[in-house]
Amino acid sequence: MAATLGSTLLGFLREVINAKYYGTQWQMDTFLAAATVPTILFGLFNGALVTALVPVFSEYLAREDEAEAWRLANTIVNMLGILLVLLATVGWLAAPYYVPIIAHGFAPAQMKLTIDMTRMLMPTIVAVSLSGVISAMLNAYHRFRAAAMIGIALNVATIICVVGLNRSLGIYALVVGTLVGLFAQLIVQLPAFLSLRRFRFEIDIHHPGLQRLWMVLGPIIVGSAAGQIALFFDRFFASTLPPGYIAGMNYVTKLVNFPQQVFAAAIATVIFPLLASQFAAENRIGVRRSVVLGLRLVNFIAIPAVCALIALSTPMVSALFQRGNFGPAATLLTSSLLPYSAIGLIALGANVVLTRCCFACKETSWTVTISVFAVLINVVLSLIWLPSLGARGLLLANSVSQSIQAILLFWLAWRLVGGLQLRKLANSSMRIIGASVVMMMALHWIGALGVHTDASFASRAWFLVGQVAIGGMVFLGAAFLFRVEELQLAARFILEKFERNVLAPPENRSAPIA
Repeated sequence: MAATLGSTLLGFLREVINAKYYGTQWQMDTFLAAATVPTILFGLFNGALVTALVPVFSEYLAREDEAEAWRLANTIVNMLGILLVLLATVGWLAAPYYVPIIAHGFAPAQMKLTIDMTRMLMPTIVAVSLSGVISAMLNAYHRFRAAAMIGIALNVATIICVVGLNRSLGIYALVVGTLVGLFAQLIVQLPAFLSLRRFRFEIDIHHPGLQRLWMVLGPIIVGSAAGQIALFFDRFFASTLPPGYIAGMNYVTKLVNFPQQVFAAAIATVIFPLLASQFAAENRIGVRRSVVLGLRLVNFIAIPAVCALIALSTPMVSALFQRGNFGPAATLLTSSLLPYSAIGLIALGANVVLTRCCFACKETSWTVTISVFAVLINVVLSLIWLPSLGARGLLLANSVSQSIQAILLFWLAWRLVGGLQLRKLANSSMRIIGASVVMMMALHWIGALGVHTDASFASRAWFLVGQVAIGGMVFLGAAFLFRVEELQLAARFILEKFERNVLAPPENRSAPIA
């Protein structure tokens, strides 16, 4: 848990340092565009393959058939390594052909730089994908320490390279740091992986586990691809905007995702095995209660977070990012985008819980279909809103499509478990909204006082901390007065997490490069 928290905080510090050195300059836009294809590829391989491999590999171990488990694992690792090396080579050679499609709005000089950066980042798909598979196998053996360190390795390496090499390499310091950091994720796990002494350079294409893996892998790849396609279109549309907007959208997305990564993913991870066991035991009442409980806890975090992100958009961006090359103009740009992304946070957290529910109930086809449909809605809304709203339209399209996905997943979960406790969920949500509105009014009142901070970081940070502290106390006080039950539940679950030494969620141990 400490490693997970450290990785999350270091990942955010990495963004703060990137903002200091590169701000919302066109070079940062270029790096983010260059990272699109590597991010898409290892999102597919890392996410889909690990999700499909874990249950098959773990089942062999559960049957105490370790030899067959490792014959399958060695086959996957070796085949994946060969495939990824070939794919990285093709990606390097073909970069001049596909990069102009992604960054079609870039000027020729910027396009050339994007192609060069893309080629430098292509080898990372090998490291990240193999790192994910190795993490899964180590976790199956209950060896969590090395896998928990991969996020820290990535962020520390990137930060050191950016700080140490920026003066001589400029934006290429970030490229080098990302390259080194992503390979560091793999390297920190190799000692623990090799200590198992079961890895062999063997490939058994007739292994029965492969067929079972392909059957599970198909729908998961489609679902993973849907999310990666959304990233592609975001960068595709944003490349036509003035310089700085791709970088601004990236900072906003990282800021909004922070509470989701820390809290919502943890809630979903704890509830997922509970849902699976309840569904397997045909305990539909238990499933209904667990899903609603997960959604209530997500709302308890997400709703006040949305209100705080909107009310404190300018002081938050100013205190966290404004320094070096991230000046007042960049703060104004980024803070103006923040509300449009923040309103999707509730749906983002709910989708994590609802997706876990559907997978626990062994429903993959409709879950994947809904994900693909949400991406299509996102693309259509982006086309409609881009001419009039620009980057705000792209972020709003993301938020609306995520909300539609949440509604559809809620309907699917309702069908799978024979109804959900809608009245209890609605009553809980209204109480949380009421407490959040009181908090937002208090924050707006503080802002209306006309307090001005000086240009120093200490002054801006102290003012933000004061606002967050007052807002938090007001929310907790209002939640107590409104008898928000989740207040007591959250406190109890946190204490139980420490008492039971529950493992932190693996979703938070790695961080995307862009």
